Amino acid sequence: MLVFIDDSGDPGFKTDKGSSKIFVIAMVIFKDNLEAEKTSLSIKELRRKLKMSDLSEFKFNKSSKKFRRAFIETAKRYDFKIRAIVVNKKDIYSQRLRAHKENFYNYIIMQVIKNSKSIKKAKLKFDKRGEIEIRNQLRVYLSRELDNKKNNIFNDLKFVDSRQNTLIQLADMVAGSIFSFYTVKDKNYLEELKKWKRVEDIWTFR
Repeated sequence: MLVFIDDSGDPGFKTDKGSSKIFVIAMVIFKDNLEAEKTSLSIKELRRKLKMSDLSEFKFNKSSKKFRRAFIETAKRYDFKIRAIVVNKKDIYSQRLRAHKENFYNYIIMQVIKNSKSIKKAKLKFDKRGEIEIRNQLRVYLSRELDNKKNNIFNDLKFVDSRQNTLIQLADMVAGSIFSFYTVKDKNYLEELKKWKRVEDIWTFR
């Protein structure tokens, strides 16, 4: 099982100074490695079709509506599932989470994985972010909070460069589609993924 994880919005709580009111963590789950490879190849082919550089990266917030539509139309044909969590920050009361964005980020990732009972013996892949110490903190935190030695939820956790990994780009585009839906900017991308039965669960955190 391969699980690609990315976010949309930001984990900060200074909403009066530009932080997003909504935060999304999305997981794109492949149960078959070959299907993941096919999906990755199709995204690379789309990049060529759109006359993008081979070094270009699909990112929801930096893509035009035309490119977003083309990406979703391409990806939706492949067999993956989406599980995600949507957080309205006004529903977070813990001062520790509100004061420390890394704690908040780690906690929300833990929650969405913990509530995804189908994930077992997975290879988790995250977009590389922050210093190595921050990444190591996430690895230790998830292992402890998920009791991973006992539950065997993941057997590998890596941080990869999104510029070189098209399936992390897929997770970014999915997270952006969910964020766009819940902030009522554009609902079409997520609705298209739902129509093709790619969405397994989107949990609104309470």
